[in-house]
Amino acid sequence: MSGDDPIALTRRWLERAVIGLNLCPFAKAVYVKEQVRFVLSEARDSDALYQQLHAELLWLRDADPQQTDTTLIVHPHVLTDFLDYNDFLDLADGLVAELGLEGEIQIASFHPDYQFAGTARDDVGNCTNRSPYPTLHLLREASVERAVAAFPDPDAIVTRNIATLERLGNEGWRALLKS
Repeated sequence: MSGDDPIALTRRWLERAVIGLNLCPFAKAVYVKEQVRFVLSEARDSDALYQQLHAELLWLRDADPQQTDTTLIVHPHVLTDFLDYNDFLDLADGLVAELGLEGEIQIASFHPDYQFAGTARDDVGNCTNRSPYPTLHLLREASVERAVAAFPDPDAIVTRNIATLERLGNEGWRALLKS
């Protein structure tokens, strides 16, 4: 695996952090069934990324959920500044609405510098949404609803994740993602 291959590094993050630490208890099932689509964006500006997001939303809408349940658009060349990325999310959600996909597809956000409002930049809890590269995660609402319904206490996920990351610490997080 190349140390600078964005898809390979995103897969490693998904395997080691998201699935390995069980940050998302729903991720493993679709990953092992190979229902996760990884898309490497070559976009160099937000307009190009917006157009690619448009195409991917339609692609996922039309895809067989048994073949592709979710899509990760990894975009290493654009929106590397977290505040710019965060602003783009409003446009992304607007696009979901414009395409009539509200209630069908939602977008989850991941970024190397993700920071929840009211937290310090180095707060380890931010790592729940930190990925190797800026990433837009397109999720089918029906799949999310099924997964949440099958989980005994979905509200406990956030609390459990924070506790897991606090035990791990920032150094442990960095070590987890090293090769």
